[in-house]
Amino acid sequence: MNLKISLSALNHHKEENETMSSNLIDKIQQLKKEKRALILAHNYQRPEVQDIADFVGDSLELSLCATQTEAKVIVFCGVDFMAETAAILNPDKRVLIPDKNALCPMAAMLPGELVQLYRKKYPNAKVVLYINTLAEAKASCDAVCTSANSAEIVDRMDSETVLFGPDWNLAHYVKGYTKKRVVPIPKLGFCPVHILFNKETILRMKETHPDAEVLAHPECTPEVCGIADFVGSTSKMYGRALVSKTKKFIVATEVGLLHRMRKGRGDATFIPAYEEAVCVNMKLHTLEKLYLSLKHERYRVNVPPKIMASARNAVEVMLGTRENLA
Repeated sequence: MNLKISLSALNHHKEENETMSSNLIDKIQQLKKEKRALILAHNYQRPEVQDIADFVGDSLELSLCATQTEAKVIVFCGVDFMAETAAILNPDKRVLIPDKNALCPMAAMLPGELVQLYRKKYPNAKVVLYINTLAEAKASCDAVCTSANSAEIVDRMDSETVLFGPDWNLAHYVKGYTKKRVVPIPKLGFCPVHILFNKETILRMKETHPDAEVLAHPECTPEVCGIADFVGSTSKMYGRALVSKTKKFIVATEVGLLHRMRKGRGDATFIPAYEEAVCVNMKLHTLEKLYLSLKHERYRVNVPPKIMASARNAVEVMLGTRENLA
């Protein structure tokens, strides 16, 4: 009897939650129309946040997407450096982040002042920074890059030595595709999620699923990238999953990407290389926080004008809109 009551109560609670979520989604959609807003969600966001977003993708894709819309308000569901990049590329729009505590640990490893210290140590070197950096760091570099074009941007620099940060693993990956001397800054910067993947564990998974293709993000360790069938950014991994003839994938990146992959290819099986590879900062954004962000237009992302101008120049070098690469 008590068991029946408990199951009944649980089902009722589930129905209430579903009704609340549905109402919240309706309210968000209404506010979005009223405020002429655009909702952007990174590939690592919660499934329900991805589902309500206007666009889902990687950080640069989303920031560029915002430049091609007439929306007045951009709600960026990602971490701090992503929202900053959106603000840098869209100075005429109000950029909001639903939870101001959504910070990137790796980006925090390379503050602007540390970039300046490395510049003094290597006065003849150019500085290329991964887009996963804070605006203050971008303002102190020569060019910004993504994981997809990192080697290309490094090769375009007119110095034999290039300082590259903040991810050591990506710096190691770049070294394999350029003749430049690549110096990682800081010495051991890393993504707390991508260092969780283990080569031996993935090899054992491969034995269990011999028909699976291993997809890995270049922020993973060199050992993991070395056994992957495909290495690329989140968007590149997603694109690979869509065109590959394989119907089973072992995915070595934050588990949020698997939701988008499963939606994109219902005929395939996607297996996380590590089920607990979760970026807790990415997951801070919820439907309720998204609703409150739209309603009260909080929390606005503000980048100081001087930093914004310098950071924008560095991003434009990557985008090819600045001819002077010296």
